[in-house]
Amino acid sequence: MSQQVNSNLAALRNFKVLTFDCYGTLIDWEKGILVALKEIGIVDEDNQRLLGRFANVEHVVQEEEPGLLYPQVLSRCADKLAETYNVKISDEMRSKFGASVQFWPPFPDTPEALQRLQKHFKLVILSNVNRDSFALSEKNMNAKFDLVCTAQDIGSYKPDLRNFHYVLEKVQQHFGAEKPQVLHVFQSLFHDAVPATAMGISTTHIDRRFGMEGGGATPTPSEPYTLNYYFK
Repeated sequence: MSQQVNSNLAALRNFKVLTFDCYGTLIDWEKGILVALKEIGIVDEDNQRLLGRFANVEHVVQEEEPGLLYPQVLSRCADKLAETYNVKISDEMRSKFGASVQFWPPFPDTPEALQRLQKHFKLVILSNVNRDSFALSEKNMNAKFDLVCTAQDIGSYKPDLRNFHYVLEKVQQHFGAEKPQVLHVFQSLFHDAVPATAMGISTTHIDRRFGMEGGGATPTPSEPYTLNYYFK
């Protein structure tokens, strides 16, 4: 249920602000998640199945308890996955998984790409984490974003449209940029493509899962979306 639009890359100069999802787009969260789960004894012979189960429980927790900070979300996910895999985990193990974001690695091309893009655009984060977790990831990316908007700031998690209303308001306040001057960049079709399309925000899909089946650590979208730019 997708529509992909072929666009002229030269048109990118019409944008003033790039809003980025972080985890899955700039940070290799699937690698980080699998390593962190293995460290607390939760494994599956099929990594894609484990990531899919993580995707489902994470969305349920975020939807049911949008006020939780992301480390708490991860701890809840650890509990649910431990139950699924019949693994007993301690409070220490739950907390360890909750704090694992700081160890999730950037994709190798992330630091250089951000440095190049920052010469031409304002760079903004719109992420489903908390401020402290993102600050550690920002250091790992050797980057400094012009504006950071997290689920902690907003009180809800993507794909909630409130997150996109919030970031549009902030980029207008900080940079004087209107919606047509904003390009949203992401991996997750579920968390980003669908709501950005609903909001009329231009979209760029960075397909970090090119050649792999399924959605990995993100649910598969059931609603329509438009991709204005596509990179793999």
